[in-house]
Formats: sequence, structure tokens, C-alpha cells
Amino acid sequence: MDNSAGAVALTIVLVVVIIFVVIVLIRSVRIIPQARAGVVERLGRYQRTLNPGLTILIPFVDRLLPLLDLREQVVSFPPQPVITEDNLVVSIDTVVYFQVTDPRAATYEIANYIQAVEQLTTTTLRNVVGGLNLEEALTSRDQINGQLRGVLDEATGRWGIRVSRVELKAIDPPLSIQDSMEKQMRAERDRRAAILTAEGTKQSAILTAEGERQSAILKAEGDAKAAILRADGESQAIQKVFDAIHKGNPTQKLLAYQYLQTLPKLANGSANKLWIIPSEVGEALKGIGSILGQVSPGADSEAAPETTTFGGSSEAGNSGSHSA
Repeated sequence: MDNSAGAVALTIVLVVVIIFVVIVLIRSVRIIPQARAGVVERLGRYQRTLNPGLTILIPFVDRLLPLLDLREQVVSFPPQPVITEDNLVVSIDTVVYFQVTDPRAATYEIANYIQAVEQLTTTTLRNVVGGLNLEEALTSRDQINGQLRGVLDEATGRWGIRVSRVELKAIDPPLSIQDSMEKQMRAERDRRAAILTAEGTKQSAILTAEGERQSAILKAEGDAKAAILRADGESQAIQKVFDAIHKGNPTQKLLAYQYLQTLPKLANGSANKLWIIPSEVGEALKGIGSILGQVSPGADSEAAPETTTFGGSSEAGNSGSHSA
């Protein structure tokens, strides 16, 4: 009985020792993942910062605090009401990009750095946007982002945090202001459309007038050139006729005969209601009569055209007849 009881007690002790050794080993050996950092406290005081890899701790003496993420983190904060310079309340939600650069300062200099960044962003945003009116706040996002980043980076530097970027995700003015802005934008678009339409009509009228002017100028130039060419042609034709007449040396009898042949052509045409006979017709008829009077029936036709006066014509006829 005593031997069996001693064996059981020894077994229990061995099991307890083994469990203790396993616990000691587990608490002594720690593996830190990449992009993580650990802060070790020894007897309640900061001892060192663990980098990624395998490390050995003293059990029951050293205590490893929760690991810190060294990667860049993105935190989106809920919308915050902000009053602008023109006393309008707008709702602004922000996005902050930050990174832990000093695990020791992030652990001991601030209790909750994420909450601290959120509150600092809200107060800084109200200060920055409070000095701008609504239109400037809507159109100056880059300026607001730069000011926020500068203030946050300066304040969070002693916390072991580096703020890389701050973005305004949305700026929502009140619904009444949104309606007014939409109406204003609609009116502005209508105004621009009316201006563009008027400009188009003006340009069209100018181009049309310019085209008509150019057309009138070209037409006038064409008419002038055509008139000049016609005048030149008529001048050349008259000159040629005049030269031909003088070269042919026509007699008075032939000219009177051609004049009488031309007179009926003056009456041609359906629009002619009145025909005025020139005074020269009488003289032409006298000339024709004298010519016909000089030619007697049966006389030789070659001698008649040689006389031109009324008094001498009868004598020439008589002499001709006697000679015959």
C-alpha cells in the first residue's frame, strides 16, 4: 500500500513538473511576426522592444504587451458637424492614414492613439473649416487636407505616430443649401446655354452677311467684266464694219437702199405699238426716186448709175438714147 501510494505521488509530481516546464518554455520563447513589434516589461517597467523574429523571455519576470502593427493603417471617422464662416452647418467625414513609428512612445505616451487621432482630427477640422465659407470649403479640399496633415503630424509625432495623409471623404451641406445650389447651377447652365445660342446666332448672321457681301461683290465684278467684254466686242465689231464699209467705198445709192431695207426690222416684235419714221426716210426716198428716174425703160443698165444729180439725169438719158 505504501509503495503504491508513493508511486502515485511520484507520478503526480512528475506530471506537475512536466507541466510547469512546458509552461515555462511557452512563456520564455516568443516569435514576433513581420511588421509587428512587442514591448517587454520586466517587473512592471519597460525593458526593451522586440523586433520580428525569435526571442527568449524570463518567465514570471518579463511580460510581453500586446503586439503593435507597424504597417500603415487607414481609419475612417464618422461624419462630424462643422460650422463654416457663413454660419452653415456641414457634415464632414474624414479618412486618416497613419503609421506607428515608435512602439514605446505609442504604448506609454498615449493611452489610445486611434481615439486621440480621431479627436484631434475633429478639432483641427473645425478650426480650419470654421475660417472658410461654404464655397471655399467645397472647392479647397487640397488646402484643408494639407492643413490637417500638418497639424496632426506635428501633434502625433511625440506619440510615435506619423500621419501620412488626411482626406475629406465627403462634405454634405444642409438639404436646403443643396437645393439652392442645384437651382443656382441649373440657372448658370441655362445662362451659359443661352449665351452660347446667342453667340452661335450672331456668328451665323455674320457669316451669312459676309457670304452675301462676297457674293454681291463677285456678281458685280462679273457683271462689270461681262459689260466690259461686251463693250469691247461691240467696239471691235463696229470698227470692223466701219473698216469694211470704207474699204468697200459704197456709193450713195447703195447706202440709201440698205437704209430702206433696215427700216422694216424696226417694226418687228410684239411689244411695238408705235412706229416713228425717221426724218431721213424722205431724203432716202428722194435718193431712190432719183435713181429710178435715171433708169429709163429699155435703156442700157450700165449707164444709169453714173449720174447723181436730178438736172443732168434727163440730159444723160437723152444723149444715151441718141447714141444708141
